[in-house]
Amino acid sequence: MTLRVEGMVPLLQVFDMPVSLAFYRDLLGFERVQDSGGGERCDWIWLRRGAVDLMLNTAYEADHRPPAPAAGRVAAHRDTGLFFACPDVDAAHAYFLAKGLALDPPTTTGYGMKQLYLSDPDGYVLCFQGSSKP
Repeated sequence: MTLRVEGMVPLLQVFDMPVSLAFYRDLLGFERVQDSGGGERCDWIWLRRGAVDLMLNTAYEADHRPPAPAAGRVAAHRDTGLFFACPDVDAAHAYFLAKGLALDPPTTTGYGMKQLYLSDPDGYVLCFQGSSKP
């Protein structure tokens, strides 16, 4: 008997679902696969863009949500990185600049990957990367 795995769907805990949806859906182009109901104010949503799947879940139930995110919780999100395969990192950089994001230009690692970093509204690190070789 063998183990068969065909994909992976990361689950991120978010503070404000409408804000996170605006980022992932409207900026990054993800589309809804399924959600828990409630439209923009759903507590859970499964998103997809091409071959990339992602789930978002609210960190707090609506009646227990504090007025602002906990600073320690958001700081810990910097340790979570989502790396997206991106064949044209320079074009991604231009796309995000055109959308109004202030970003540093892409950099090339010592192992030959061109990378562009940004953070989502909850402080999770997103890296768009591709080979620096043509």
